[in-house]
Amino acid sequence: MTGPDATAPPAAGPRDPLLLDSQLCFKFYAASNLVNRLYAPVLSQLGLTYPQYLAMLVLWECDDQTVGALAARLYLDSGTITPLMKRLENAGLVKRMRDPADERRVRIRLTQAGRDLRAAARKVPGIMLAGQDEARVDALRETLGEMVDTLAAMQAAR
Repeated sequence: MTGPDATAPPAAGPRDPLLLDSQLCFKFYAASNLVNRLYAPVLSQLGLTYPQYLAMLVLWECDDQTVGALAARLYLDSGTITPLMKRLENAGLVKRMRDPADERRVRIRLTQAGRDLRAAARKVPGIMLAGQDEARVDALRETLGEMVDTLAAMQAAR
């Protein structure tokens, strides 16, 4: 076959499991990208990226954590969390230090500037959810939480 149809995929039926829109992973990927783009301008006013914001949320919930605990809470690996913590430290928001009880572990503690940033960040959820139906958002959060739990259990079983 030659011409424009030479590289066209075979005709796909509505139940074709290889259609992009049939992929659950693509829906998560697209949603994640859109969330990042929507948050970016709001978070830039705080001097944070979306991953940094998530890390700060965890630290605002519970300060003075190990890098491992923080990584686990965010479902990140050490290769991702370490540079993220270094950037937050360079921004003056956290302090990294060796755990005196176990020198192999690194602990993350908020600085005063990191604690102070929480007040400014309080506006972020309201901005992001403005105009959305609260019950629908709560239901979606519940469903996504269940999905995260399911995926984490699948990963742990491997």
